[in-house]
Amino acid sequence: MKIAIISDSHDNIPNIEKFLAWAKINQIEMLIHCGDIAAPAMVSKLLAPNFSGPIHLVHGNVSDRAALAEVCRSLTQVKLHGDQGELMIDSERSGKIKIAFCHFPETARALAASGQYALVFYGHSHKPWLETLANHCQLINPGTLGGLFQKPTFAVYDSTDDNLVLKILEDL
Repeated sequence: MKIAIISDSHDNIPNIEKFLAWAKINQIEMLIHCGDIAAPAMVSKLLAPNFSGPIHLVHGNVSDRAALAEVCRSLTQVKLHGDQGELMIDSERSGKIKIAFCHFPETARALAASGQYALVFYGHSHKPWLETLANHCQLINPGTLGGLFQKPTFAVYDSTDDNLVLKILEDL
């Protein structure tokens, strides 16, 4: 399964559209958004209509929580997990693995240090980052899809070979 991980999209419609087109061509099957969508309408008007697989979201620090929850309730393919989420996915190499995702780096580091997860994704800093902790958990920030203060980036995890890559949007 190919999973795309994005964060800090901040309503940058051209970047989101370019990412969604790439995701479709590259057969991305699941989307995880690590917060800072900003306008909840981005979910109902842009993400959900243009991505056919499940979409998992967490709150960031710039969105209206109540409005985002209301929008997500009406979309069957979208699940809003609150401040942090976790999923169990099948990995062909490792069997079932548990992943977590949140917005803030401090929360992500605590989740990764807990030893409960193989992968922990987070956002907020807008800086792409990949780190493997002593407990073998990978801590990953996909960067900012919105392109604020950094080039627009995202991550892709392929569970068939446990491969994780960071992508620069302008290079696609």
